[in-house]
Amino acid sequence: MTQDWRLFHGGDTAPHVVETWPAAPPWRRFGEDSPRRTAGRGLPYLISDEHRDTVNMALHLHRPLLVTGRPGTGKSTLAHAVARELTLGEVLHWPVNSRTTLTDGLYAYDAVGRLRDASLRQRTDGQDADGQGAADEPDIGDYLRLGALGTALLPADRPRVLLVDELDKGDVDLPNDLLTVFEEGEFEIPELARLRDPEASVRITGSREKVRIEDGWVRCRVFPVVVITSNGEREFPPAFLRRCVRLDLQQPDERQLRQIVTMHLGEEVGHRAMGMIAHFVALREERELATDQLLNAVRLRSSGVQVDHEVIDKLFRSLNEADV
Repeated sequence: MTQDWRLFHGGDTAPHVVETWPAAPPWRRFGEDSPRRTAGRGLPYLISDEHRDTVNMALHLHRPLLVTGRPGTGKSTLAHAVARELTLGEVLHWPVNSRTTLTDGLYAYDAVGRLRDASLRQRTDGQDADGQGAADEPDIGDYLRLGALGTALLPADRPRVLLVDELDKGDVDLPNDLLTVFEEGEFEIPELARLRDPEASVRITGSREKVRIEDGWVRCRVFPVVVITSNGEREFPPAFLRRCVRLDLQQPDERQLRQIVTMHLGEEVGHRAMGMIAHFVALREERELATDQLLNAVRLRSSGVQVDHEVIDKLFRSLNEADV
């Protein structure tokens, strides 16, 4: 028995309570069961032998892995799959946009907050007329936080996994700015280096703990596993490309799509969705579509609610507005 899938009706519909709220798809669960917390636990990452070997080359050579592909080909998921399988901890995520700078990835310093707290402390503790007796300045380490890249470069015996997401959306100079850090595996924090005692305990990305920075420098012992994603929207400089191991991911074919659907939603759903998968593959020939859209459509159709084909097709809207 299927139920009316429309929870909201609009118009002059009287307020009503939805007794059974729709269960979330596996990839939209939050809290302790969220994919971010479980790091895709129990879900295999589908990869060809050729692509698997490319990933392993990057691991052995301690080089960044530049993963290029259209939306929905599993570029970002690859970083989580490596971290899960090799038990390298939570992925450090650095999303890139047009305003992103190298410093954003390395560290952030709240100079304004420190100055404000110093002024407040002076007013609270009081000063004499000659300005004597000023309170000590706040600890600079409380106002410094290492970014995702900076945290990945901390000295450790095992690497962290760093996901640099959509580098092609960044400023044209950002790839070249990354070269020195990737080659040297270290960077300086000038705000610490200028101090008489350039040592401080600073915060890190993804944790409340602090780490000790000596002499104002962060130096890795093992190069992190760096996965850089690109949608192929622009070319990168040759100097940057030659320092990366390059992996080009293609759109999954019909067989792979069924494997993906089965992996996320179960064997029975995967079998029933064969017609929709074939329809999706045909549509993909004429418009820009991502695998996520197929998963959403299959999930909605298999969730036990009655949804018309015309409604489902609205989920297959092209990602390229020019094609709509």
